[in-house]
Amino acid sequence: MGFERAGVSAYGTAARATFFVALEQPGPWGRDAARQSHLGPVLGGALSDACASRGGRLTLLRRPGAHPDTRHGGEHTAYLAWCGPGAWLLELTVTDPASLLEADLDALASGDRDAVLATMEGARPAEPVLLVCTNGRRDVCCAVRGRPVALAAEAEHQGRVWEASHTGGHRFAPTGVLLPHGATLARLDADLCGQVLECASRDELPGAVLGPGHDRGRSGLDVGGQVAEAHVRVVEGITSLSALTTTPLAGSLDTYAVSHRDGRSWTVVVETEEGAPLPESCGKAALPLRVRKPRISG
Repeated sequence: MGFERAGVSAYGTAARATFFVALEQPGPWGRDAARQSHLGPVLGGALSDACASRGGRLTLLRRPGAHPDTRHGGEHTAYLAWCGPGAWLLELTVTDPASLLEADLDALASGDRDAVLATMEGARPAEPVLLVCTNGRRDVCCAVRGRPVALAAEAEHQGRVWEASHTGGHRFAPTGVLLPHGATLARLDADLCGQVLECASRDELPGAVLGPGHDRGRSGLDVGGQVAEAHVRVVEGITSLSALTTTPLAGSLDTYAVSHRDGRSWTVVVETEEGAPLPESCGKAALPLRVRKPRISG
């Protein structure tokens, strides 16, 4: 039984990252895309480790379409995204991807936009972009389901849709990450991608992606926080990407405070249960699932 038919909740499945470095790298990707691409294992590993050690994530990008096995010696588009409060996105063009190691990643990890700009000449503000996972070497579902969606969405929103390396949660393919907010989405199609990009330009999510079918959570939050915030969004119909602040309550492992900038607030309890075994993804063995069930308390 597929995950769609099983109705498995996507809540709380966003890969954790407070920031992203996203780099265009054409050609083939291996299972570990950063180290198994024409970027090379040394540079790819250095960039990946530099991001991971600070709580961020390196993602490789390709323009939707065919990917011949040719080396790319020209210009690479890159994005630097802060996913925390006051999320922002910078775009730049690099001829040598190694120059990204000169970025102030500590500043990026703290959301200090000015300090990042001081180390990255030519960086400029960018519109939100959607990264659709298509890394077939990591999981075949991502390639089979993700590539057609990315290609169709790019036709309508040129320059704002990218194929991306592993985003986690391939069992929910096609999956995507909206930068800069780190809003991570499940079971996408081309129409939903278009809605996401149109609404993101207004700092919103479309109502169609609220709820456990599509909303995996924001990458900057821990698992419980992702679940709590997503639950409040759908219950209250909140589409703003920046209106909510979610924090764990002191002394509790499963209770979160979610507050709106208009003064409203909610206390959400997130309970975890073990669900029936289901395959993680295409052709994988069935494993027990952790099902997270949120409820608003009080």
